[in-house]
Amino acid sequence: MPKLLVVDDEEKIREVIKTYAEFEGYEVVEAADGMEAIEKCKQEKFDVIVMDIMMPRLDGFSSYKEIKKIADIPVLMLSARGEEYDKLFGFEIGIDDYVVKPFSPKELMARLNVIVKRHQKSIENEVLEFDGLKIDLDGRVVYVDGDKIDLTPKEYDLLVFLASNENIALSRDTLLSKVWGYDFYGDDRTVDTHIKMLRSSIKEYRKFIVTVRGTGYKFDASEE
Repeated sequence: MPKLLVVDDEEKIREVIKTYAEFEGYEVVEAADGMEAIEKCKQEKFDVIVMDIMMPRLDGFSSYKEIKKIADIPVLMLSARGEEYDKLFGFEIGIDDYVVKPFSPKELMARLNVIVKRHQKSIENEVLEFDGLKIDLDGRVVYVDGDKIDLTPKEYDLLVFLASNENIALSRDTLLSKVWGYDFYGDDRTVDTHIKMLRSSIKEYRKFIVTVRGTGYKFDASEE
């Protein structure tokens, strides 16, 4: 039974999410603000978190940054605002998904289930598999239709980061900081060059690496 932490200062929102989540088999714990959420994460282990951004005492973004220091828990953010800045900032700090209020509880649960399955898959199997593209995380080996392919270490790291954040638009700055490291001083051409090399290496599955105009790239295994 996956364990969910619901963090929102609105009790009615917590109640709605809890009702739907428990119906789908989740164990649910509640927190009324960011500070309480941090304390809960120190005391208990969670499989996923649903957290509002705008809360008293400590906002969702700041709370998530502190939680990341405690444990690697996927997070779906809620917000009454739909500004692109909030979404991009959230994805850049590592959140898994973002839903704008008012939301459909059924859609929220569908998104939540995808996050949990993806996270469990990467932890339990240590293998990411998308059609004929297989990434062995333990062995740092990539296979295309059963054949092992040669990637440079940076190409491999780039592929793993993209695939681990499936369907999330990632800016070039995010890719530079996460794949090359915060101390790496490069420019957008570094990312673009490696994307081009990676696409060539994974052959027909290059279609999974999608260019997001004005932002960067995303990994979308549903692309045809």
